Amino acid sequence: MRGGKVRVRANIQKVNKNTLVITEIPYGTTTGDLIDSILKANDKGKIKIRKIDDNTAEHAEIVIQLYADTSPDRTIDALYACTDCEVSISPNTCVIKDKKPHFMGVDDVLRYNTERTRELMRQELSIRLDEVEGEWHYTSLEKIFFENKVYKVLENDARTWEKQLKDVKAAMLEYQHLLRRPITDADILKLVEKPVRKISKFDIKAVTDKIRAIEKKEAELRYHLEHLTEYCIDYFQSLKDKYGAKYPRRTKITSFENIEATKVVASNAKLYINRSEGFIGTSPKKIEEAEYVSDCSDIDEVIVFIKDGRYTLRKVTDKQFVEKGIIHAAVFKRGDTRTIYNAVYRDGKGGTMYAKRFAVTGIIRDRWYDLTKGTPGSQVYWLTANPNGEAETVKVYLRPRPGLKRLIIDYDFSQLAIKGRGSMGNIVTKYPVQKVLLRAAGVSTIGGKQMWFDRDIDRLNEDGRGELLGEFRGDEHILAVCKDGTFYTTGLDLSTRFQGDLLIVEKFDSSKVYTAIYWDKASGYYYIKRFCFELSDNTAQSFIPVDEGARLVAVSEDRWPSVHVEFVPSGNKPKEPVDIDAEEFIAVKGFRAKGKRAGEKIASIAFGEPLQKEDPEDNASGSEDLPGGDGAQMQAGDNAPDAGNLPAGDFHIGDLPAEDLPAGEVAYDLEDLSYPSRPQAGAGTDGAGDTEAQEEDGSSHNSTAAGKEDGAKPGDVVEFSLDDDLTLF
Repeated sequence: MRGGKVRVRANIQKVNKNTLVITEIPYGTTTGDLIDSILKANDKGKIKIRKIDDNTAEHAEIVIQLYADTSPDRTIDALYACTDCEVSISPNTCVIKDKKPHFMGVDDVLRYNTERTRELMRQELSIRLDEVEGEWHYTSLEKIFFENKVYKVLENDARTWEKQLKDVKAAMLEYQHLLRRPITDADILKLVEKPVRKISKFDIKAVTDKIRAIEKKEAELRYHLEHLTEYCIDYFQSLKDKYGAKYPRRTKITSFENIEATKVVASNAKLYINRSEGFIGTSPKKIEEAEYVSDCSDIDEVIVFIKDGRYTLRKVTDKQFVEKGIIHAAVFKRGDTRTIYNAVYRDGKGGTMYAKRFAVTGIIRDRWYDLTKGTPGSQVYWLTANPNGEAETVKVYLRPRPGLKRLIIDYDFSQLAIKGRGSMGNIVTKYPVQKVLLRAAGVSTIGGKQMWFDRDIDRLNEDGRGELLGEFRGDEHILAVCKDGTFYTTGLDLSTRFQGDLLIVEKFDSSKVYTAIYWDKASGYYYIKRFCFELSDNTAQSFIPVDEGARLVAVSEDRWPSVHVEFVPSGNKPKEPVDIDAEEFIAVKGFRAKGKRAGEKIASIAFGEPLQKEDPEDNASGSEDLPGGDGAQMQAGDNAPDAGNLPAGDFHIGDLPAEDLPAGEVAYDLEDLSYPSRPQAGAGTDGAGDTEAQEEDGSSHNSTAAGKEDGAKPGDVVEFSLDDDLTLF
């Protein structure tokens, strides 16, 4: 009821990377007021615009020019969050009900009006049904009056006109059982007033047909009364079908995503710190020996870590004192679960060294927290903030002491689980530590982040709303294909606005082949093309001709799509429908290629069920895993040989399944293979002595670095185990 609100937004279109156009403005605002609010937000640094023009004439048109390094999607969100491009309307609905004013909610008003309309429809149907029943009654009376020649009663002598009417009524009452209503004097009077020419031209068959039509209409009205709700829906739908094209809807009802100003406002300031003195702020003139940290906005929050292990959250200001000994400061993002802090700290003075990994997703501003156990004298020796959960390796240098042989410890954070910020961590060492330094940078240990696409608002999210697009890492992109034959690729920015009538939204794969069918009006033919999409940097590009009249029919992501084509019948022998194998029909080309004509006089064309083919990659033989492939031949027959019993004939190693390869040592013809010779048993050394000798000089019988004079020559036969490695040169 009271207190509700409706959010109304301007219609902002993205023309290109540097231009936005506002074509519709919210209710209750003017173009002048809207432009003033945009300029104020720009002056305050909330948004960054280069120029704004008001080209409004019959329709609103406000053109906003952006700087080259400004994101248009983020600017649109900032316009909604910080200007009058979004306003809230409070519908305090006051209505007169039962002769008294009442405040009602919109749902209550709609429900009341709906029930009222339904009642009016019921009354209207009841009136029409009563009229139809009256028509049936009189038509039936008329049929009886003429068919049974009751009108001849009027030829009898009667003293008065009233006496004749009574005689006619008495005659008609004999047929009362054929009627639904009682016969009245008014009915008799209406019958006898029929002219004589009506009697002569009376058609019984026509009257019977008329009665049947009336009964049909009566049954229809009774059905509508029994199904009144469906009748009301059909009635309003008929009004929409009849007048909808002339009076299109000027607004669009949709769900708006909540835009957090802290995530979309432009970075209008720079964050500086003085680590030793403990100051942070945005004014380098006020902070001595200021060190630049990052860009920020005046509504951001900053998380600050102190050397003793405490940390706090502060609002961005020109200058403020936090605490001496700052070791880390950064703009804080609430709810960020991917930024992982890696820390090594000492518990108390001279205590045990611990390592921990944790995330800080939400803390209260101006309150102190502790990443250590809180023991007095604790100290942080190492702290890094990793935006994607990277885990580095560090060197822990121990203080020399008697009996301590190892003074350097390598500690890998990837072996440490990520836990809560209040966890103690794992023990690194109990010995005193001198310093901790970086040994090697690490990689992400939390994998890629999963992204979803919400088609209700055409936005990306990480909250599991909508369709899962997959797991993304680094600089991967998203592909958007529109029904008008255009496409574009975007990054993973959650502020990205997907425009156009979307057909496909998925993870971009530059090697994935798509098949498209389109109609080319210029040539008058349907075309089929196969291609791969390319990165477009959020710029729409067309993969069908841009000529007026070109129309995309369908796009298929199937690996082996089939196209079903039906032709226009012509002549005595109509052409039978065909199914085209798209892979055999046309090769893969660039997305700008025209494609290949599907045929002539096509009545309909569409993708059919995808074909089932054998994947060549799945059919790869064992020759890819064995040296030599088809070039390596062994002395054997068609079946796998047993050790010591080699059948005659040549066959390829790749022709044998892995489970059929013989075990043990077998003699093979090493044509085109290089393999180091193995000393034969009894040739001066035994097997054990040979192994020891090889281990002493650092070599192995598996090594492929032996010289040609020591290797097998074409035509030589040597012994080797199938567990050994072969190298093909």
